[in-house]
Amino acid sequence: MDNQIKAAIIGAGGIATVAHAPAWTANREAVITAVCDINREKAERFAEKYGIAEIYTDYRELLEKADIDVVDICTPNLYHSEIAVAALNAGKHVFCEKPDAISPQEAQKMADAAARSGRTLMTMRNNRFSAATQFMKKYIEEGNMGEIYTGRCGWLRRRGIPGKGGWFTTKELSGGGSLIDLGVHFIDVAVWLMGNPKPTAVSGAVYTKFADNTLSDSVHSQFGEKRDDGTFDVEDLATGFIRFDNGATLQIEFSWASNVEEECNFYELRGTKAGAAFKNGKLKLFTEIAGTVSDVSPSLPGKGMNDHASHLFHFVDVLKGRAEPIILPEHGVDMIKILSAIYESAKQNKEIQL
Repeated sequence: MDNQIKAAIIGAGGIATVAHAPAWTANREAVITAVCDINREKAERFAEKYGIAEIYTDYRELLEKADIDVVDICTPNLYHSEIAVAALNAGKHVFCEKPDAISPQEAQKMADAAARSGRTLMTMRNNRFSAATQFMKKYIEEGNMGEIYTGRCGWLRRRGIPGKGGWFTTKELSGGGSLIDLGVHFIDVAVWLMGNPKPTAVSGAVYTKFADNTLSDSVHSQFGEKRDDGTFDVEDLATGFIRFDNGATLQIEFSWASNVEEECNFYELRGTKAGAAFKNGKLKLFTEIAGTVSDVSPSLPGKGMNDHASHLFHFVDVLKGRAEPIILPEHGVDMIKILSAIYESAKQNKEIQL
């Protein structure tokens, strides 16, 4: 197709291979024309798998030479902002794997570059596109929850540390551990469903208790490249409490490893008209019907494309002018402010004002 969106993937690792590239190739209005990775052999394998013609080992050369419309960033977290700002300044749209950046300052640089360039910047928030979350957004917008005044969310793994000893567990490259890796997902969903109130204060604690534990019972521990002689200077469990400008609050808990019964991801919201509880793909509502407290389990639509693909298809729709973006750069700035403040709260042992 002559009007296909031409995309380049920077970072040919696990998330690009299992999530981003399959989504791009499934969309008839887009095509991956270039790949970049500092490891040329990895880039070559990726290019062969997905039929990509151009291979680069330096993203700066790619931005200068490749005929592309979009840069899709799948590198370690440290490089998200650097590459995004350079791509936006070069006139490219940017799709970025989460987290947006490793500091609020870097996330703001990305948002500012997007505003200056007039290009679209969007960071992966695939859980907004699940059937349960899409249903909940409509349910809330129709007024069924009333005022949502508090909630809780988390993702707990029993033994599921990704890429142990590699960049995931090296703070310089990742920005943190389970909080910045998993927290982005369900803090984002909870805050989005609550109407995107602005965070005003956080309190948190982080723990590192499983750095020497070699057990694994989670498929998610297969992400990243493990190194037996590598670094582990991040947390494997984080807990926290967030206050918002409208008086609402949110409790959070995220672990790569902890002694819990099972791995689960969840969010709970409590409103004046109804409550909602999502856990591992299943949704329940708690409300009043005909003068009786009642539990409702919605019949959600069957699984179509996966949530990562749904988000990338939304991104293409935005670029084609068919949709307004539901994920904005300012959401990323607020997210990284929350995460950074939780780390600071843990360090100072006090609540941090935003």
